[in-house]
Amino acid sequence: MTSEKRLTTMGLITIPALITLAITLVRLAGERQGWSRLWFNPDPGGGFALIGIVWLVPIFGVYFAMKLVGAGEGPARTGRVFLLTLLSIVVIVAGFALAFKMSQPGMPAAQAIVGIASITALVIQHRAWPSLSKALVAYGYAARIPVTVIMFFAIRGDWHTHYDGPPPGFPEGMAWFPKFVLIGAIPQLVMWIAFTSIVGMLFGGIAAAVAKRDKHVDAPAQA
Repeated sequence: MTSEKRLTTMGLITIPALITLAITLVRLAGERQGWSRLWFNPDPGGGFALIGIVWLVPIFGVYFAMKLVGAGEGPARTGRVFLLTLLSIVVIVAGFALAFKMSQPGMPAAQAIVGIASITALVIQHRAWPSLSKALVAYGYAARIPVTVIMFFAIRGDWHTHYDGPPPGFPEGMAWFPKFVLIGAIPQLVMWIAFTSIVGMLFGGIAAAVAKRDKHVDAPAQA
């Protein structure tokens, strides 16, 4: 494959990152202005608000996968993609289970356990489909760094949005900066990146498997 035809990670994620940033800013405005809670839920965690960037992960997972497959950078074996993605899910679930058993939600011990599980899952994901993994991690940071910046100011200013609302059981009275590190920086820049990689890889793997099946179905007709 020539260098002109090879996809770059930056070229692959630029438009999805800009779309994601726009939705993030719209959601922030909606919560700050008190718009419909169905679309802009300000409760901690966001309450599955319809306007949010989490819904974009499977969409862009498929988008990245199809672009890579079209450029000849698909996975060697789609079965391996699903197997390693399943292993990553098991690691994450085990990490959360252990964290909640040993510590309060959002506290350093819990964050450390889930953080280690998240990093482990990311390493596993990279082995599943390296080119898609790189795209998903890069997109994850492009999506989550702006959210982290918003959370910095939201927590500092007590904006009463989902960006500064702590999880249930989080200790009251904590200073704003440690609170930002524990519920903002670490989750956004570690745990949500793992989520993006796992969910995006799962849907991307499905898209690659369908494309591979369709190619095999079409091959006899072209012979």
